[in-house]
Amino acid sequence: MINNLSTEEKIKDAARKVFMTKGFSGCTTREIAKSVGINVALLNYYFRSKGKLFELILEAALSDLIDGMVEVFHQDMSLEDKTRLIIDKEFEFLKKYPEFPLFIHAGLNQESDTEMDLSSFLGRLYQTGIFEQCEKAQAEGKMRKVNMINVTLLFMSNCHFPIMSKKLISGIYQISEEEHENLLIAHQEIVKEMLINYLFPNTNQHA
Repeated sequence: MINNLSTEEKIKDAARKVFMTKGFSGCTTREIAKSVGINVALLNYYFRSKGKLFELILEAALSDLIDGMVEVFHQDMSLEDKTRLIIDKEFEFLKKYPEFPLFIHAGLNQESDTEMDLSSFLGRLYQTGIFEQCEKAQAEGKMRKVNMINVTLLFMSNCHFPIMSKKLISGIYQISEEEHENLLIAHQEIVKEMLINYLFPNTNQHA
């Protein structure tokens, strides 16, 4: 059993690295199997297909993303402070795993033989009480009345795109790796100020 679990973890680890860099359609089960040192038949024995393996890797990546959000939303603090903290955590995570946002967004659009049910991730966020906290703040005039889907898009576009566009921005402005890192640090503060000012225009709790 230990050997079986070890083999499964090796396959998942290898698949994660390949999928993160090449996407679903950019690699084969043979390539993944070769990186682990096994044959394709054994890989299919554990995971049935490339699509199923891809789904497991994508689901684990999304779980990591949601875990960080749930940790913040469960804390006893104001929405403004939660906003600042979740942006900090998001940038910290994405700087550590820069391939993550492209993998997530591209991965959900890849064609595979399986489909993921994403509703469970939303359910975990509902359980934190964050939506009720936002609705209460909006009713009291402390938060701008914005659809939560739009709020999600604001966070994702301002946190994910700066990471995804690294090569484009670096190429256009001819900046070095160090300069891009400094740019992200500055942008992180801009995003916090911008979203706080937009979402909570009637408060005086700006940092």
